[in-house]
Amino acid sequence: MIKIFKNVVDYNFIQKRFFALILSGILIVLSLGSFLYQGINWGIDFSSGYIVQLKFQDNVEIDNLSQKLSKSNLAKPVLQYYGSKNEVIVKFQENSFVNEKNINEFLLQNLEDQSYKLMKLEFVGSQIGSELRDKGEWAMLVALLSILVYIGFRFEFLYGIGAIFALIHDVIITVGIFSLIQLEFDLSVLSAILAVIGYSLNDTIVVFDRIRENTRTIRESSFMKILNISINQTLNRTVVTSLTTLFVLVSLLLLGGIAVTNFAIAMIVGVLIGTYSSIFVAGSSLIYLGVQVQSEDQK
Repeated sequence: MIKIFKNVVDYNFIQKRFFALILSGILIVLSLGSFLYQGINWGIDFSSGYIVQLKFQDNVEIDNLSQKLSKSNLAKPVLQYYGSKNEVIVKFQENSFVNEKNINEFLLQNLEDQSYKLMKLEFVGSQIGSELRDKGEWAMLVALLSILVYIGFRFEFLYGIGAIFALIHDVIITVGIFSLIQLEFDLSVLSAILAVIGYSLNDTIVVFDRIRENTRTIRESSFMKILNISINQTLNRTVVTSLTTLFVLVSLLLLGGIAVTNFAIAMIVGVLIGTYSSIFVAGSSLIYLGVQVQSEDQK
C-alpha cells in the first residue's frame, strides 16, 4: 500500500484478518468449551460461604494463615488484610468442613497457636449469590444494548453491530481465561469485566470515528484500504494508551495485595484482548457486515 499520510506507520492489518479470525475462533471455542466442561469458579460473592473478620494480638502473615486454614481438604480460602497486619478478612466456601454449626470449632482447631478475636461472622447464602449473578448478567446485557443504541445513532446501525461483536468477543475470552485456569470469579472481577467493556468500546469508537472521517475525505481508495489507513492512524494512540494502562495494572498486581489480585488479572487480560480486538476485530467486522458496499455507494 502507498503511504498517504506522513509519519504514520503502514502495517497491513486488514490483510491479516484471516489469521486473527482463526486465533479469535480458537480462543472463543476454548472459552465456551471450558464453560461447558468445568464452568466458572464462582467466588463467595456468587455462591454460599462465610466472611470472617479476625483480629490478632500480633501482626500475622497471610500466607501462613492460608496454609493453616487450607487443611482437611478445604478449598483454599481467600484472605486479605483489613486496615492493618493484625486484622484479617477470611472468606470460606461452605462445605462439609465449614458450615454454620462448626465454623467456630474449625477456626479454633486450625488457629490454636494464634491469639485472636472474632470481630465479625457473616453468611452469604446461595440465594443472594444467585441474585448477584443474575444482576451481573443483566448489567452486562444492558451495557451492551445501550452501546448498540449509542453507536447506532452516532454512526450507523451496522457500526453498532460491529462494536457489539468486538465487545462480546472480549468478554467471552476474558471470562473464558478465568474459567480455563479456574481463577475465582467474584464481584471485583465482574467490575473489571464492566470496566473492560468501557475501555474496549472507547478504543473501538476512536477507530470507527477515523474510519467515518476517511470515507468522506479519501475518495480514491477502496473501503479496505480506508480501514487499514484508519487503523494505522490510530495505532500510536491505541498502543500508548494500552501500555500506560498496563503499567498501572501490573503495579497493582505486584504491589496491591491479594485483595485486588483477581481484579488486576481480569483488567490486564481485558486490556490486552481489547487492544487486539480494536486493531484486528472491530474494523474487520465492518467488511463482513457489508459496510464496504454502503461506503462505496456513498462515493
